[in-house]
Amino acid sequence: MSKKEELLKIAENKVRQGGYNNFSFREIANEVGIKSASVHYHFPTKADLGAELAHQYTDAFLAALGDVDDIKARGENPIDIYTQIFKGALLTDDKMCLCGLLGAQNESLPEKVQVEVKRFFDKNLTWLHAAHTANGEANPAHAAITTVSLLEGAMMISKALNDHSYFTLATQ
Repeated sequence: MSKKEELLKIAENKVRQGGYNNFSFREIANEVGIKSASVHYHFPTKADLGAELAHQYTDAFLAALGDVDDIKARGENPIDIYTQIFKGALLTDDKMCLCGLLGAQNESLPEKVQVEVKRFFDKNLTWLHAAHTANGEANPAHAAITTVSLLEGAMMISKALNDHSYFTLATQ
């Protein structure tokens, strides 16, 4: 793993545990074992790091989902795949969705980060629209926003109450 990748991984963990303001360049530099100035080599500003973090998270999330048509061809429900990714983040990693957390802080985020968080939700809604269309939903746009809202909200409630059974109950 390169230093840049290490920095992104540490920053992601910190953001997913406490939000955008839960890290400084000095903290992540110390964890990687480099000087704070070296972080600036890879990311001139915290906004650059945050934007790159959200961009990579979005790309990895979409790659994990895969193609709706391929999922349907395997005889699986794409919405189940989508739900499992959220469930894994919460139950296995005990973490929130990175862009869900950032989205809740949107007004206080730098514009570069806001753009990438919007990209996450735009791409997720597009994927979910296709998934609900493939499942024969009468109103796939409504179903898409309902799905992502339910999962983000269920994560938040489960974390706030420190009881993941709420997520399970919400997604049954």
